[in-house]
Amino acid sequence: MSSPAAPDDDRRYVLTLGTPDRTGIVARISTFLAEVGGSIVEAAYHADPDTGWFFTRQAVRASSLEIGVDELRERFRAVAAELGPETEWTLQDSGERKRVVLLVSKEGHCLHDLLGRAAGGELPADICAVIGNHPDLAEVVEAHGLTFHHVPFPKDPAERGPAFDRVRELVDAHDPHAVVLARFMQVLPEELCAHWAGRAINIHHSFLPSFVGARPYHQAFARGVKLIGATCHYVTAELDAGPIIEQDVIRVDHSDEVRDMVRQGRDIEKLVLSRGLRWHLEDRILVHGRKTVVFS
Repeated sequence: MSSPAAPDDDRRYVLTLGTPDRTGIVARISTFLAEVGGSIVEAAYHADPDTGWFFTRQAVRASSLEIGVDELRERFRAVAAELGPETEWTLQDSGERKRVVLLVSKEGHCLHDLLGRAAGGELPADICAVIGNHPDLAEVVEAHGLTFHHVPFPKDPAERGPAFDRVRELVDAHDPHAVVLARFMQVLPEELCAHWAGRAINIHHSFLPSFVGARPYHQAFARGVKLIGATCHYVTAELDAGPIIEQDVIRVDHSDEVRDMVRQGRDIEKLVLSRGLRWHLEDRILVHGRKTVVFS
């Protein structure tokens, strides 16, 4: 499923960069972009006093340059080298379509939302395929003209290795920019977390770090909380502890039962996941350690 392509005037070359903070970083980057004729249409900065790192995201109108993104990358390598060996950077072309693979289980609210947003042109990417460990959502996926792959998982976690191998094979066939666990409800093995590092995105139905793991709404109900939420985060080997991309909450009270929390929570899950995925696809997220800088 493809979202409509952006007009040529909206095409951007997007630079993201993180480096140890010091005087002159902004001036050096701005000078470089001016020298190549780049018209900066977005510029965001953040200096973290705790880590001593500086972060920036700069978007240049592609039509303002006489060179392509590959040559721009080559020229910028010298600038990055000047800024120091610890400098981490990417330079992406928004005109290059990104690819997304969705992993699902039985609950379809996040899947329905993402398919609808893709069909409406709200996601800057193509949804290439959907993989489920249950067949329940095949019909809705195929109704959207997409391929659904059913990979059954054994009940015994110790026997799930071959199933995860098959999921990896199906996902990697598309070389996706994002692997979205849209309520997949399976814990990825450590090797898959490492293989998809920085690309695997999960939606957890809790305001992390509270109520990690299974049945968070039941945990929240038992504690009598007044706010429930959802968290979109990158997947790491540590369960529900990856760098957080986005969170939101909704108020509940003593009259709400678990089923009420689940119903209300689903709305938050959809919003939080769609925001986080969009920001990831637009190169608005910089990861440093266990934290993120999100230029939303």
